[in-house]
Amino acid sequence: MEKTFIDDAFYVEQKRWGTWQSYDKEGNGLLTSLTETQCISATRWYLKKKQEGFDDVQVYEGVVGGKL
Repeated sequence: MEKTFIDDAFYVEQKRWGTWQSYDKEGNGLLTSLTETQCISATRWYLKKKQEGFDDVQVYEGVVGGKL
């Protein structure tokens, strides 16, 4: 399968279960999204932030403390 590079930096492909995955030039997986447009947009943002150093990225944890 021929890969079409977007912005000469990454490519996307649809997986068999319907999601879209982006890959860098070396074939390393970057992001997974529900649509092709969303995957391209998010990958562009991700690569831009990676290039800039991710200075303003916040990490959230999915754990809820306490008793129910």
